[in-house]
Amino acid sequence: MTYRPRKAAVLTALVAASALALTGCSGGGAGSQTPDATAPTHLSGTVSVWSYFADREAKDFHSVVAGFEKANPDVKVVIHDNQSDDKITKVIASGGDIDVALSNGTDDIGAFCGSGAFRDLGPYMTRDDVSTDQFLAVPLGYSSFNGKQCTLPMLSDTYGLYYNTKLLTDAGYTQPPKTLDELEAMALKLTTYNADGSIKTLGFNPMMGFYENQAGQWSAITGATWMKNDKSTIADDPAWTSLMTWQKDFVDTIGYAKLKAFTAGLGDEWSANQAFQTGQLAMSFDGEWRVAFVDSQKKDLQYATAPFPTATDDAKRYGGGFTSGDVLGISKTSKNPEAAWALVKYLSTDTDALVKLANLLKNIPTTKAAASSPDLDLTPQFKTFFDIAQSPYVMTLPNTVIGSANQTSMENYWEKYQAGKGGDLATGLAGVDTDINNQLALSAGK
Repeated sequence: MTYRPRKAAVLTALVAASALALTGCSGGGAGSQTPDATAPTHLSGTVSVWSYFADREAKDFHSVVAGFEKANPDVKVVIHDNQSDDKITKVIASGGDIDVALSNGTDDIGAFCGSGAFRDLGPYMTRDDVSTDQFLAVPLGYSSFNGKQCTLPMLSDTYGLYYNTKLLTDAGYTQPPKTLDELEAMALKLTTYNADGSIKTLGFNPMMGFYENQAGQWSAITGATWMKNDKSTIADDPAWTSLMTWQKDFVDTIGYAKLKAFTAGLGDEWSANQAFQTGQLAMSFDGEWRVAFVDSQKKDLQYATAPFPTATDDAKRYGGGFTSGDVLGISKTSKNPEAAWALVKYLSTDTDALVKLANLLKNIPTTKAAASSPDLDLTPQFKTFFDIAQSPYVMTLPNTVIGSANQTSMENYWEKYQAGKGGDLATGLAGVDTDINNQLALSAGK
């Protein structure tokens, strides 16, 4: 899985979707949202899949879906690649032809499910004896909303530290940093400058908004929490203050203007010119899928991976990190829901399919059987992320009916704060809570 930027329009589209008099047919007849009492013995027709995968990853996904088509020769799967959650929700809202939606993260599950755009998979699972016990606990949890299993996990992601072993060795380091203070000290030593004072190579880029430096993923660094009792409580958690104060001091030490100029000149995150792959960054915060990108785009890169550093006074958290992942849902407008469910079941529970896709994409399987399979290709760089996924300090985000709007509010403020325009931090975070809670209240009609 590669994490794509979130789109603020997702919630709006989903609210529209929930208001539609949606049509379509299911096993229970035209317009029905429940399956037939017994599963069909034969599947046929077309299944329209909208997926975020693109380029190499899309080819890998197609190769796994081909296994489903081979087992069901009268079913034709039509895959629409490179589709964002924003686009998917707009098509659902217009009654368009989507049977299965593959989202690249959990950001919008609450909006997808709270709006009714995705079907409740519980009745299908009960009918076909698809036990929740076969899934790993965290992925199962983040794929549900308000007690309903409206999506199922396919693969998961964990985040850690990538480091250039040659650059660290040349600087006299034999181990990666384990604390935030160590990360900053090493990064400053590894940073080099051009004659005009601009950055030539950077030890680590602390800028919020750069590549995978996003509030959701970074919250796990200090265990910062988002909500309590269905309300945003960011300002009440000192873990946020600790993390943001460290990050702002780091930015100020190098210089915001220098970092902004350097960051603006870096290659696209998904291209072969990605900054860690080109050697412009000595260390980087990224997901496990980067291993596959390096294998494909920069085979000669000398690098290793490790858990991301933690706060100096919270060493017990080292080894954990943030997790999210791919989730599969069936659109409320599906014209062939039984075949759609069969495909969702295959992609989320078939061990051979999951292992093949995990090896190709370098993602973490989400069933117990696949995660323990001897057929997994666990290179040292990839295994780091398996270990992170098993830590008691792995964290994910709460699913809300406003989707990723809470993260957007937080990141908008954080980017102002790092630029020196955020004012008093405590006041700013209280404002973020107010903004998020107002959106939650609006969505609930309060």
